[in-house]
Amino acid sequence: MLKSLCIAFSTFSRIPVPRVEWNEKSLRWAVCFFPLIGVVIGAAELLWFQLSALLHLPMLLRGGVAAAVPILLTGGIHLDGFCDTADALASHQSRERMLEILKDSNAGAFAVIYFGVWLMLWFSAWSTLSSFGSVLAASLGFVLSRALSGLALTRWQQARPAGMLRTVADAAKKRTVTVVMLVYIALCLALLPLLTGWHAASVLAGCALAFALYRFVSYRRFGGVTGDLAGFFVSLAELFSLLILALTEAII
Repeated sequence: MLKSLCIAFSTFSRIPVPRVEWNEKSLRWAVCFFPLIGVVIGAAELLWFQLSALLHLPMLLRGGVAAAVPILLTGGIHLDGFCDTADALASHQSRERMLEILKDSNAGAFAVIYFGVWLMLWFSAWSTLSSFGSVLAASLGFVLSRALSGLALTRWQQARPAGMLRTVADAAKKRTVTVVMLVYIALCLALLPLLTGWHAASVLAGCALAFALYRFVSYRRFGGVTGDLAGFFVSLAELFSLLILALTEAII
């Protein structure tokens, strides 16, 4: 289990962990620990919010650091999938060609354009949040998005016969992983009463909208899920949740 924990953190984050051997046994439970990375990111955001409030830092500085924290802790792995997916979708090519584009390590023009749009919205939303409840809701979104991603990994069709996501999915104990992901989701839902109604509704709406889009795009355009599409979903789920939180807070 400890090896699986280390694999999850070394694969999906830049948080230092001991190096371990990748094998079928250690990969079996790796996905179960994926949402814990969201817990670490959320805790870091809450800590930064409290510190910045204590120091009376300007909202732009507070928002800029808050926007950078998830990228620094994950190494941008999910944004890499977002950029690859943006390039593939913008190409309007055949399914086979789009899957090839996903594997291309080079960033195309559309990847740069859409990442710029994502980053502007991401920074703007973080710079708008001013209440502890909003930051707590956004922090739960980091966990919920990864739990939904893990659920899709084990329950949805794979687009490729080979690849990192396929390797992890094939090694995983799918029934166990499904139960564990549902437990994470249930725990997130259990914590929602700590928030106001609109905080809870905002993060749920953001994740639900991104999850529905993930399913549609994956099956309609690619024939199933891939690692890049999973990164695309996590990036959108976090952005949608944050934007809805920021817009709702500004209105209310």
